[in-house]
Order: sequence, then structure tokens, then C-alpha cells
Amino acid sequence: MSNPFKNIQGETAWRAPSNIALVKYWGKYGIQLPKNASISFTLNNAFTETSVKYVAKTTDDKQLDINFFFEGQENPKFADKIQKFLESIIPHFPFLPYFSLEINSSNSFPHSTGIASSASSMAALALCLTDIENALDGGLRPHEFFEKASMIARLGSGSACRSLFPYLSVWGKHTTIPFSSNEHGIPFHDTVHPVFKTFKDAILIVSSDEKSVSSRAGHALMDGNPFAESRYQQAETHLTNLVGYLKDGNLDKFGEIVENEALTLHALMMCSTPSYMLMLPNTLKIIDLIKNYRSEKGVPLYFTLDAGPNVHLLYPEENAAEVETFIRESLLMYCEQGKVIYDQVGKGPVKIK
Repeated sequence: MSNPFKNIQGETAWRAPSNIALVKYWGKYGIQLPKNASISFTLNNAFTETSVKYVAKTTDDKQLDINFFFEGQENPKFADKIQKFLESIIPHFPFLPYFSLEINSSNSFPHSTGIASSASSMAALALCLTDIENALDGGLRPHEFFEKASMIARLGSGSACRSLFPYLSVWGKHTTIPFSSNEHGIPFHDTVHPVFKTFKDAILIVSSDEKSVSSRAGHALMDGNPFAESRYQQAETHLTNLVGYLKDGNLDKFGEIVENEALTLHALMMCSTPSYMLMLPNTLKIIDLIKNYRSEKGVPLYFTLDAGPNVHLLYPEENAAEVETFIRESLLMYCEQGKVIYDQVGKGPVKIK
């Protein structure tokens, strides 16, 4: 059969941000479906940029033809992951076997350290692929475009489906959130208090070493975790309450839930079989200093963690000067080579011209 896309070629590129979950998703079933709903801040400065060049094949070979480069270099580990991912989504993108693809990807932050690099990278790739499909077939309205891209991103990395929307995103069916879905993320910012749309996130890099366990493996360990069911109920309750605090602008209650969620995530890993300790001594020292600072100064500064040792400091824009002075004077000494990424809540992905 001749190539129905004969002589077609093109290129697209997208920048997609990472996100930081406030209520965590930990544990899944089926094909990348969440055991509990989650909500996240969309970040701004921690992002992946991905470009995809596509050229119609001149042969009838239906094997995927992919060249993948990460930050300008061949990366066999990542290339193998991308190859398997693309093979798995051919039913969603039937055009893939008809093209030769060159994929170039780069991050603005260290990968595999608990800053959800898989979220931003899979979101960026999903946007590129959905964009190519739209260029070939057309017809997707904006909300349909981002909904499909979110679904595709989810198949590569669950939390990636939350990196497609501005400010905040919810993923997972939740009884109190209309249109929420296990299949894809949805935007969640229309009813949120303005203070949260300008929140800052200073990411303290305690270690840029690769994690000792992948998030994929960590999720699988929930299947045998004795606290799994009570955790899923806790997440349901936390999200219900957090939605109210996000609408009201209740910073103290917001911080209480966010910090509890971070510690619960790491506690679940510590009591799984096998168990993992992803926090490092400096992680604990930073958390202790944050709590003391908040108690003494009354400043709304809160922490959260992804599945790694690095600490996200969340705080309102109006408190940025004093918090960032505290970071420089008291926290940088506990970071790897004094490294911190100053980020903030962002407006979502953008197409790169």
C-alpha cells in the first residue's frame, strides 16, 4: 500500500512545563489510570522543549523510524522509552508508521531527580504529536486538542497529563469536581483565589543524582502497601478540603494539607516492600528550618516534595523578598553547590515558533 501522506513533511515544537502536585497521585491501575484524584500547580521555569521533524517515508516499511536526541546527544535509555511509548500509541495516532521522525528534547532542569521531568517531557512530546495529527487531519477545537494531548501524555507518564493547563490542573475522577476524569487532566483555575495564581515555587536542589527508584516502580509498590486503601480515602478528603481553601484563599489550611501530602507520599515509600528512603539528611534539615521560620516570622511559607530529595518552597508573590532572603541566608548551604531553581505558577505550555 502506498503512503497516503506521500511528500508531506514538517516540523513542530512545544515547550511544556513541569508541575508540582499539591494532593499527590500515588498508585494506579489499568493503563496509567490513577487510584486517587490529584491537583497540581503548573510551573513556569522548569520545562521541557521538544521538537519533532516528520518526513513521509518513501517505502512501504511500517516499522517506526525514530531518531531521538536529548540535549543534543543520543540517549539510548530515553530513546528506548520513547520507542516503546510511540509503538503503544499507534492506535491513537495511525499516521506514525508512515513517517520518519527526528525528536529533539531538552530540559531546563536536572532530569530524574524528583522534579517531574517525565511530566514535562511527555507533555511536550504529546503536544507535538497531537499538533502533527491536527496538521494532517485538522478538525480539533482548542479544548479537544489539549484534552487529547493530555490523554496521550498520561499514557507516557501519569502526572504529565496535568502539565497541559494554566495555573492548576486536576487529574482523576472526583465527586466534587465537575468534568474531572481518570483519562485526562482538566484545567482548574476559574474559581481559585488570585493569590494562588501568582504563587512562587523555589526548588531547592538537595541532590541532582538520579533517584534510587523510578516513580513507575514506586506506584507499583502501592499494590501491596498495607496503608493503600486508607491513603486513597485520605487523598479524596484532602482534595475536597483543598478545593475549598483554594477558592477562599485560606493559606494556612492550604499549607497544612500540602505539607501533609508530601510527608505521606514519602511515608508510603518508606513502608512499602521493598522500602525506599528518598529524603536525604539535608531534606529533613530544610524542612525543619522552614517550620521554625514560619512559626517565628508568621510568613506563609510551605514545603512540598515530589518523589525525590529536593524541596519545593511554596509562597505568595508578596512574600517573595523576605522568603528569598531566608533561602539565601539559611537554606542554600544545604543545597548541592548552592543550587536553587526559582520558579512560579505558570500559564501552561506554549508552541515554539
